[in-house]
Amino acid sequence: QVQLVESGGGLVQSGGSLKLSCAAAGGDFSFRVMGWFRQAPGKDREFVARVRWNSGQTYYAESVKGRFTMSRDNVKNTLYLQMNDLKPEDTGVYYCAAGSYSNSIPSLYNTWGRGTQVTVSS
Repeated sequence: QVQLVESGGGLVQSGGSLKLSCAAAGGDFSFRVMGWFRQAPGKDREFVARVRWNSGQTYYAESVKGRFTMSRDNVKNTLYLQMNDLKPEDTGVYYCAAGSYSNSIPSLYNTWGRGTQVTVSS
C-alpha cells in the first residue's frame, strides 16, 4: 500500500515562503491525481491544489492562485507545493492526498498523508 509522507512545514512570517514536499513510497503508484488540502483549527478540510499526474495539468483554489505553485517529480513520485507571499489565513495542517478522479472533494481521495503544520504569523 502506498504511503504519503509530507514535509517542509514550519513557522514563517506573513509574506514569507515555504515549500512542502509529499513523497509516495511503497506499493504500486497508480494514482491519477494528487492534491494538497489544508485544515485550520475548527474548520473543514479545504482544497488547495491538485495535479493530474500523467498530464501535469494543475488546478488551484482561488485563494491561493498566483501565490502557490504545485509541481511533481514523476521519477521520484514526489509532489511539491511552493507557497509564496504567505498570509496568516494560510495557517493550518497541510495534507497530501492521492486518488483516482481529478476533483476538489476530500472524501473522494483514498490515500492521505499525516499532514504538516504551516503557521504564518502576522
